[in-house]
Amino acid sequence: MYITGPHSSSLLRRASSRSKSTVTRLHSTFSKPQPPPSDPSSVASQCRSYSGVASAFRTVRSSVPRWSHGVDWKSPATLTSQIRTAGSSVLDRFHRTLATMASQNAFNGILTGLPKPGGGEFGKFYSLPALNDPRIDKLPYSIRILLESAIRNCDNFQVTKVDVEKIIDWEKTAPKQVEIPFKPARVLLQDFTGVPAVVDLACMRDAMNNLGGDSNKINPLVPVDLVIDHSVQVDVARSENAVQANMELEFQRNKERFAFLKWGSKAFHNMLVVPPGSGIVHQVNLEYLGRVVFNTDGVLYPDSVVGTDSHTTMIDGLGVAGWGVGGIEAEAAMLGQPMSMVLPGVVGFKLSGKLRDGVTATDLVLTVTQMLRKHGVVGKFVEFHGDGVGKISLADRATIANMSPEYGATMGFFPVDHVTLQYLRLTGRSDDTVAMIEAYLRANNMFVDYSEPQIERVYSSYLELDLAEVEPCISGPKRPHDRVPLKDMKADWHSCLDNKVGFKGFAVPKESQDKVAKFSFHGEPAELRHGSVVIAAITSCTNTSNPSVMLGAGLVAKKACELGLKVKPWIKTSLAPGSGVVTKYLLKSGLQKYLDEQGFNIVGYGCTTCIGNSGELNETVGAAISENDIIASAVLSGNRNFEGRVHPLTRANYLASPPLVVAYALAGTVDIDFEKEPIGVGKDGKDVYFRDIWPSTQEVADAVQSSVLPDMFKSTYEAITKGNPMWNSLSVEESKLYSWDSKSTYIHEPPYFKNMTMDPPGAHGVKDAYCLLNFGDSITTDHISPAGSIHKDSPAAKYLLERGVDRKDFNSYGSRRGNDEIMARGTFANIRLVNKLLNGEVGPKTVHIPTGEKLSVFDAAAKYKAAGQDTIVLAGAEYGSGSSRDWAAKGPMLLGVKAVIAKSFERIHRSNLVGMGIIPLCFKAGEDADTLGLTGHERYSIDLPSNINEIRPGQDVTVTTDNGKSFTCTARFDTEVELAYFNHGGILPYVIRQLITQK
Repeated sequence: MYITGPHSSSLLRRASSRSKSTVTRLHSTFSKPQPPPSDPSSVASQCRSYSGVASAFRTVRSSVPRWSHGVDWKSPATLTSQIRTAGSSVLDRFHRTLATMASQNAFNGILTGLPKPGGGEFGKFYSLPALNDPRIDKLPYSIRILLESAIRNCDNFQVTKVDVEKIIDWEKTAPKQVEIPFKPARVLLQDFTGVPAVVDLACMRDAMNNLGGDSNKINPLVPVDLVIDHSVQVDVARSENAVQANMELEFQRNKERFAFLKWGSKAFHNMLVVPPGSGIVHQVNLEYLGRVVFNTDGVLYPDSVVGTDSHTTMIDGLGVAGWGVGGIEAEAAMLGQPMSMVLPGVVGFKLSGKLRDGVTATDLVLTVTQMLRKHGVVGKFVEFHGDGVGKISLADRATIANMSPEYGATMGFFPVDHVTLQYLRLTGRSDDTVAMIEAYLRANNMFVDYSEPQIERVYSSYLELDLAEVEPCISGPKRPHDRVPLKDMKADWHSCLDNKVGFKGFAVPKESQDKVAKFSFHGEPAELRHGSVVIAAITSCTNTSNPSVMLGAGLVAKKACELGLKVKPWIKTSLAPGSGVVTKYLLKSGLQKYLDEQGFNIVGYGCTTCIGNSGELNETVGAAISENDIIASAVLSGNRNFEGRVHPLTRANYLASPPLVVAYALAGTVDIDFEKEPIGVGKDGKDVYFRDIWPSTQEVADAVQSSVLPDMFKSTYEAITKGNPMWNSLSVEESKLYSWDSKSTYIHEPPYFKNMTMDPPGAHGVKDAYCLLNFGDSITTDHISPAGSIHKDSPAAKYLLERGVDRKDFNSYGSRRGNDEIMARGTFANIRLVNKLLNGEVGPKTVHIPTGEKLSVFDAAAKYKAAGQDTIVLAGAEYGSGSSRDWAAKGPMLLGVKAVIAKSFERIHRSNLVGMGIIPLCFKAGEDADTLGLTGHERYSIDLPSNINEIRPGQDVTVTTDNGKSFTCTARFDTEVELAYFNHGGILPYVIRQLITQK
């Protein structure tokens, strides 16, 4: 198995470009016993005491271009001959010395035993208090987790004492955007992003074989948990048999993918696959997978996780540092590569007071999202503190943390306190485990006790919210941060009808706003208007396992049933719990039967409507919307409502709490003032108002107290480990290398490593590239990456039809993420794509500049590639916002896109572009394509040095066009490591070359 990081062999390669004398001096330096730190009170002093090694290390490094990782790749000599020139016998001794040193942690002096109350010890830990550095006491808790990781992994190779000092001195270093390495404790995948990750690992094994390396080195070195939760669709709704029927369809469609993942669980060590039907990945993480504190071989350390879903941040509510990364980064982390990250600023968000009666966690999170979006937290941690934190439940904290991507932060972190410990006990963690967690975190100054005086921590900036100010609200119709107070909803809806087309507008002419579309539904008369609800879904990881809002939804359904209200039968209602525990407490409370009566039958355990797996609408409903151009609405308890995501026919999509989803389904429209207008007429003939069906906070609390029990969690997760009959019956071959099936339309060997050699391609600019697409602001990964259903007229559909796949078997793009041919064809295939080259026309097409033809994006890209012509993309602000999707970077790379020039990038997407070898450039402040007079019809040349050691993170780059325009952009390679990835043609080729050259 691969020993994490470059370690000694990396320095060996660095030394190879120096003379024998340099190596001899190095060997002498490293061979001397290094004295222990004379004063453990300061890391700086420890660094000074270690100066002999550091100096020698710098000597070697200074002789080699900083980008080369120690190998002169430009030399005609082979790697082997380079090593030989340094003197094999000296280097052998040097290698052995370094290997010994690499196994020794530079901070072993602060390794401390943690005693058990009854005698013995829990284990040993790297003690932050033992450093006796007053700066640590002021650090945010989230930064302390980064610090502990750096100390524990400090080998002065991958992680140095200088890195540790940067983190301790966070208050001064964070504003300077310094780079640090970070090693997460584990990696989390879901099946949409997990399948391509496992495909890449399988493909990397083949590449290792082809290059003469050991394919078994491609193996996760940290625990990898993969939860299959994104494949279930709401094909069957409003049925007692919906769960079984939808799962059967899920297995029919995805049998090949599931078998592949089952192969991966057997072929790769350290990988757990949680089978379909178990729950939503983030809830399973919260209730079951989250460790909070690890105890590995007697060493205690905080749990931390990176996941291939941006909502991995939900675990931050449990005091576990976690955030979303692209699949490309996750794969490198699995293989032991430290993540390079900019040491983040931390926004301190103080909560005080208490939520008012009837206000839900969803109302709170939509308020927090709007505040933080306005404040500006992209690339930052947000840490919640203050007395108000102790007044909100763990589930409510997880709801806030979950939506970190929606407010733009890397994390929304809640440190561990007594509420966290109570939740751990509730969810079935043993008393011994909880005792160990509390003892460790207290001993290492990572526990918050609100009963004690609080040491004032330093933050980069400050926000405060009195919880009593939060009011019921909803968010939409197209973005999660466009919050609308419930009392203003009707007025806001009418302004959206009036406003020009945009995030808050549909531009419906006044004379058409009262249009009524009449149709027949199962022989009964029905009608739709602008704002009519056609999808009402309690779905997504944000809310569907929060007991207060789930039981609140049940209470709304119960009150409505008792008063005689009924949801219209043509509204597609569904309930997709995030955990099997939800079913248990809804049944125990007696509320599930009322949800069933209103059409909210359980449809499956997974992420459904929120990711576009809402299934088809009834044909008559769809026809009524399309033929009358109705602005139909979906109301969902999700975290994403971007245009075109929920369903192609719902142009207005609103995020709401589960109880509000039920209320809007009962009303049948978003065009209602809940304070003044009745929801409907009861069985006694009287009007029923919102206030008549809305439960009090006390009613909800009583239901939670009596219905949510620890045994429910234990029994649910014991069952998960046993799988289910459909999963258990899947038969897969046990082999280390995957047998690719050329006829498969689900799993296809990608072309990333074809013709790969040990010589990196090096840095490259762009010459005379055409503009493939010209975008405005807020192009999300939903616009870029294939998602949802495969349109019958799309290039992907054509590909499938040519291979004998019937339209009914197309499945979704998400389910076919393991096939690069389909994903490349689905890139930029969003039906709501607004491309300026089309002069106002909306859709997944572009103009092929040389011929003027209007083509699908894929066909235009194929035409450019066939002619040997590079392409770029022009974009506005927040390019790549939304879910972390590796295909949003892989797809453009396969289309031949060489660079993206934007006003700004979303954090993960920018990093993923670099990871696939695409150049990310930012316009200078105040400039964009429009102000510079760029139309997209020009040809673009990017003057990037061909020698990587001439490129610096954030340096200026000149872009010129064929019509004489010239402008300066900022190169968004944000770290030295990203430059190394770019030099190698991407992160995965970089990892393969590192593994092959290591002993």
